[in-house]
Amino acid sequence: MRVAVIENMKSTPLGSLGVALAEAKAEVERFHPWIDGKLPASIADHDALVVLGGEQNAIDDENYPYLPALAQLMRDFADADKAVLGICLGAQILARAYGAENHLNAGLEFGWHAVSKSRDGRTDPLLSGLSDDFTTFQWHSDTFTLPEGAKRLAVSSLTQNQAFRVARAAYGTQFHFEASASVIDSWKAEFAASIEQMEPGWHERYTTLAAGHASESDASGLAIGRNWVRMIQAEARPFLKAVAAAR
Repeated sequence: MRVAVIENMKSTPLGSLGVALAEAKAEVERFHPWIDGKLPASIADHDALVVLGGEQNAIDDENYPYLPALAQLMRDFADADKAVLGICLGAQILARAYGAENHLNAGLEFGWHAVSKSRDGRTDPLLSGLSDDFTTFQWHSDTFTLPEGAKRLAVSSLTQNQAFRVARAAYGTQFHFEASASVIDSWKAEFAASIEQMEPGWHERYTTLAAGHASESDASGLAIGRNWVRMIQAEARPFLKAVAAAR
């Protein structure tokens, strides 16, 4: 299977999702539109699409003019019954693609927090195998309304739309399930000043916080990653179809 991964800023590793993709022997192609504006030319060359987080907001078209095209690309993948995954900013862009409203600076959630499955979330395959309340990592202050026809899958005390699904396998997660302990450790070092401004004293509490939450968060993140990867329906490339036909 071929998976297109859209990065929206530096230092956004795939973490637990990358483990799940590697287990499935997926071929990952990365795009960096915040640098060069380039996105997949069409949906034909990839079986699935991942859109990662970023420091910009989902409607900042003036500074990031590729955002409208990215929103349309996510919808095109989803409407073609291909698997789509938007994480944090990616979820906000997916919501935008389906006509939802993006709300900026609605409230900061940062660090490990509990997220609860909704009624639909308790039966959706993305969250299969997780407890009704699970721990994951948050880093956002923007949010969005639920797109019309979408299923709300998870909520938190601050943010009602923590996860949702449109179409068969197009998902948005406001939380960073992909952020494994090693990813968070790298973020802690690279974005130390920003974190201290958001959460004064968090670095001093980090060792205790990680000991209490990282293991559980890693397990839930890997489970979500594996669940989503199972929804990718790989299609044979034209060359492979021709080879098969010739046999």
